Amino acid sequence: MAYSVAARTHADMSALEAHATRAGSAWACAYSSSAEFDAALIAARRAAGVYGPRRRRRRIAVIAGFAVALAALVLLAV
Repeated sequence: MAYSVAARTHADMSALEAHATRAGSAWACAYSSSAEFDAALIAARRAAGVYGPRRRRRRIAVIAGFAVALAALVLLAV
């Protein structure tokens, strides 16, 4: 059976949260530093698509706004 992306992402996030919970009381941590933990957390969030789509939509909206403004300027100049 193939797992869905959401189920795999949820499992990854659950594992990261479990490691974070145990990090304070464990003798040895799965991550050697907080920077390594942060990198793993960001990688998991990127895989889940948390950071990607929002920027793309914003970039498209800005480009479309500039195109409309440029077209209005050209029409007013003619």
